[in-house]
Amino acid sequence: QVQLVESGGGLVQAGGSLRLACAASGSIFVINTMHWYRQAPGKQRELVATITNGGSTDYSDSVKGRFTISRDNAKNTVYLQMNSLRPEDTAVYYCNADVTGLLGQKNYWGQGTQVTVSS
Repeated sequence: QVQLVESGGGLVQAGGSLRLACAASGSIFVINTMHWYRQAPGKQRELVATITNGGSTDYSDSVKGRFTISRDNAKNTVYLQMNSLRPEDTAVYYCNADVTGLLGQKNYWGQGTQVTVSS
């Protein structure tokens, strides 16, 4: 089994910054692509950022230029640096990863971390 645990959420004023982290643990051979998603109240979950095992990244248009996704493969951890935060960034942020482990290749979700941006 594999667990993903997010941290780093909180309350911040508009224009501020937060850094989220997601640590994977368990029976892991390889962590392939990792993603950050977010879900605001009353809205569908949306993909925010993606990073491949090789380090290629992609972002939604709404966060491009403000957010940066990175990973530390030695620590099985993915990060999301969020700058110039806006009230519309308020959401629960979820980590998602494609992992090859003892059970083969599976997709896992973290429990989420709340980010609240005040105006």
